[in-house]
Amino acid sequence: MVYRIMELFYPMVISAVAVLVTLIYTSYLDIRDRRVPFIHWLPMLAVGVTCTSVLLWQMTANVSLVTGYLALVASFLYADYLDNRGRTDSLGLTGYYAESRIFWYFVPVLVLPALSWFVLAPAYSVQLVPWYAMFAGIFGYITWMEYRGWPAPEQKKKGKQKQAAREPNVSDMLGRWYFVLIILIFVSASTMLLMSAGGWGTPALVVLLLSVFCGVFYTFGRMHLFGGADAWALIFIAFCVPVFPFTPLLGVSPLGFLAFSVLINALLLNLVAPVGIFLINILRGNRAPLMYLFFGFPVKGDEIQKEWGFVMEDFEEKDGAVSRRFIGFFDSIRRMYAAEGRVYTKDLREHPEEFTHELSMYKKAGTVWISYAVPFIIPITAGFITAIIFGDFLFAVMKLLAGGY
Repeated sequence: MVYRIMELFYPMVISAVAVLVTLIYTSYLDIRDRRVPFIHWLPMLAVGVTCTSVLLWQMTANVSLVTGYLALVASFLYADYLDNRGRTDSLGLTGYYAESRIFWYFVPVLVLPALSWFVLAPAYSVQLVPWYAMFAGIFGYITWMEYRGWPAPEQKKKGKQKQAAREPNVSDMLGRWYFVLIILIFVSASTMLLMSAGGWGTPALVVLLLSVFCGVFYTFGRMHLFGGADAWALIFIAFCVPVFPFTPLLGVSPLGFLAFSVLINALLLNLVAPVGIFLINILRGNRAPLMYLFFGFPVKGDEIQKEWGFVMEDFEEKDGAVSRRFIGFFDSIRRMYAAEGRVYTKDLREHPEEFTHELSMYKKAGTVWISYAVPFIIPITAGFITAIIFGDFLFAVMKLLAGGY
């Protein structure tokens, strides 16, 4: 499947160019503003989804498969709409996120998988019926709850999840995690269409891999374990260029799934930064527990608003003396998940009135350790370029160790 796709690389070349231009521009925005408005992804997505649909049709002439791919993309966009419905502060997308459009978006989200799995499928499979019923039921329930005004707009905002006075109930849990169930349904349906005699066959692997990869990073973004722009960058790279546009210099990895190679290369390239930070801290004589020497550095407390990064210490004043302690790894993960208790220097700069106590502590402490703040979208961009040209670095190393070169 993958190597046959290699013969028809022109749609992916067009899509890869659109992705590269977008990544370079969004990297600039993230460095400058530490924010990438969602609208900047949409032109790339329009080009990429069109090119991928053309490629899938060229390779399989299976309209059911193409529609299934479009159903997956539509579901992700609809989930983003539900997360941001009613927003008026998203650049150029106030109309897109208008509350009144919910049912206009909901209809194609329901219709596309029905067309793909039943109407246009090579053969009817009764096994897919309960999966579609669950898909329609989950999205239908969430859509109805949204239409009825739940959750309240303030509960959608980052860091406000705990405003509700009552304990989380089934609706709360489903509203937060429903999309994990949607992804599992796509995974199950794709697996059935892969295995069944009258299904899609091996081309179903494309939708299956997209479901798993994109689902993981969407979930990470919802859990605040991954930057929103970074998560969408990887998701849209996967949607726009699911396979290599041509054979890279070091060969194609076994999966042949470009986005995974981009992620691997980005992670490996990103390891350079912690090593460099560690060496700088050692040369400057900065003292801290070993782990923190790799991921942060001290800045002047009275100038912290000029820096970029998350504060890595907690401060407390008692009897005029300031005590400090580093935030533990698991405590940091908990705060990321809860979207609270972490101090971002950008917030100190933009909303100093909300952090008067913290700013006072930082000045009294003299220095404050903060995490380095190189946007991960930069390694993603580098990972995309290197994956396209050279291939998967990890696979190349494993192949070299195995004597493959």
